[in-house]
Amino acid sequence: MPFDPGLKIGDEVTNTQLQKIFKCGNMGGMRRAKATGSLVIISDQTKPFYHDKWKGGVLHYTGMGKYGDQVLDGNQNRTLYDSDTNGVAVYLFEVLEKAVYTFKGQIKLVDTPYQTDQPDEEGRVRKVWIFPIAPIDDDEDLENPDPAKLAKLSINELAHKSQMVSGPHEPKLAQTTVYHRDAYLKESVKKIADGKCQMCGADAPFIDNYGEPYLEEHHVKRLADGGTDTIDNVVAICPNCHRKIHVLNDETDTIILEGIAEHNAEVFNRLLGYTKAITKHKQ
Repeated sequence: MPFDPGLKIGDEVTNTQLQKIFKCGNMGGMRRAKATGSLVIISDQTKPFYHDKWKGGVLHYTGMGKYGDQVLDGNQNRTLYDSDTNGVAVYLFEVLEKAVYTFKGQIKLVDTPYQTDQPDEEGRVRKVWIFPIAPIDDDEDLENPDPAKLAKLSINELAHKSQMVSGPHEPKLAQTTVYHRDAYLKESVKKIADGKCQMCGADAPFIDNYGEPYLEEHHVKRLADGGTDTIDNVVAICPNCHRKIHVLNDETDTIILEGIAEHNAEVFNRLLGYTKAITKHKQ
């Protein structure tokens, strides 16, 4: 069984705490801890001479060695290179701000390490080893993040996670159900609204390309939930209220909208009756 550091992904520790937990040294980006059978690797984004990059959820991690061409043998590059077979558990920490080490979990190689050119600490181009790694037990779905957690992230963290999922993505085929919507009914409700949002009462936010006040059709009970495309289930509201209703899904809003839709039905049926009466009189 690999060593359990007692940390959860996302936990932040100091360098001293990291050293005590893993029983490793307190310096360097790759720290071998024989007492815990571990290798701690640190991706320090605050240091300009290491160019670790996330691509599609995989961290392309730069090996150890500040000056000259990096080598595999005689250092921890070999430990990481052989980590699939040598029994050493590898753990990743990221540093996005100085002295703050964020635990990313146990990692594994997900592709063959390779060499590329990078500048060293003095700006001279040299050969480095790059290790493509990814967390083994990452409970964070980077492609579909939790909105509640997303809202709490700093702009720095948001930019970093955006970088983590950057890169080419294959398009996904999505199947959707399209419901019939009566264009005449939609326009009728907008006429009844007379250029004002039926939810907040404000004027329509702008005039559309046809010279009409812009309002949006909203079904009080969604068509997907069995609602009907009829006058007693449709209101005309501004884009702001429309988005608010869908985001909050507030029961009080629904009750208010039901009353508005009933009023629309009364007005519509009254106008319809008036039209029929005129038509009959002309005959």
